[in-house]
Amino acid sequence: MKLTLSVIKADIGGYVGHSHMHPRLMEVASETLDGAKASGLLVDFKVLHCGDDLELIMTHTKGEEDPDIHKLSWDTFLRCTEVAKEMKLYGAGQDLLADAFSGNVKGMGPGVAEMEFEERKSEPVIIFMADKTSPGAWNKPLFRMFADPFCTAGLVIDPSMHGGFRFDVLDVIDNKRIELSCPEEMYDLLVFLGASSRYMVRGVYRKSDGEVAAKASVQRLNIMAGRYVGKDDPVLIVRSQSGFPAVGEVLEPFSFPHLVEGWMRGSHNGPFMPVSFKDANPTRFDGPPRVIAAGFQLCGGMLVGPVDMFDDPSFDYARQKALEIAEYMRRHGPFEPHRLGLEEMEYTTLPSVMEKLKGRFESLD
Repeated sequence: MKLTLSVIKADIGGYVGHSHMHPRLMEVASETLDGAKASGLLVDFKVLHCGDDLELIMTHTKGEEDPDIHKLSWDTFLRCTEVAKEMKLYGAGQDLLADAFSGNVKGMGPGVAEMEFEERKSEPVIIFMADKTSPGAWNKPLFRMFADPFCTAGLVIDPSMHGGFRFDVLDVIDNKRIELSCPEEMYDLLVFLGASSRYMVRGVYRKSDGEVAAKASVQRLNIMAGRYVGKDDPVLIVRSQSGFPAVGEVLEPFSFPHLVEGWMRGSHNGPFMPVSFKDANPTRFDGPPRVIAAGFQLCGGMLVGPVDMFDDPSFDYARQKALEIAEYMRRHGPFEPHRLGLEEMEYTTLPSVMEKLKGRFESLD
């Protein structure tokens, strides 16, 4: 029997501002999903949060993009939004871009990562959840997990991984996709992954048998809405061990807090800080961007866990380095490279300023 693991998230109200999730919203979400589990729609579920984003982690046998599962998620977010509005939480329902459910939450605001697979004899899965950044934040870690032997020793010494992995990459501007194989197309792949605001990894597959290894949410809220409505705050599912990178190889890329776009008003570059669940509440300049890692063992579809994978002093250096980088970037104030380039700005006064000053620009030709 194939199992589907769905992770669907949305920002439906911040407490206080964009920093935290009110416990009542998590209670409402758990009550809703518990009913779905009792009815047999779900095998199991967990409700977590990263910053002000509500994360629904669900197992079921309905397959990817199932209307019933997506409607359950949508209805859960709507119920939580009602409570958020009653409590006057900040940005209540801001990720819900549609007035009515239309069969699939993709394109309606929430972020979605789903994968369907046969559960192995032992099935360790790590689910990464981020706040104050975009889906392009996963590009570098995914490359290091599945294509960089200096991170993942298994690419060299594990026969089941030695053939490499295939990357499914999305162009979010032109809505096109391309598949590239590593190691033979590594340099071609990096041309795209390095431009992480436009090209984003949707999935990773083992080349030897096509087995899914990782799936990421790639929804861009500002593109869907045509205006700034918040940062995307993506999720990522990674399977590990036994033909996939070991748990330690999956986590290792986050030992370096690379720069990602997002942070304050979605308009700045900042370090991607790996933190424990209790520290996933960004406040300094609404940041810096955070990532948490929830480890599970799947057992007949049951989510045994979560284990807080970044609650480990071996990541203290990465956190300290992230703070140093944050301090350095903040000193730039409104200047690039702290502030994003104008073409990437989500909050921007450029159109109104250009309109006001259009008669004052003089041609030098």
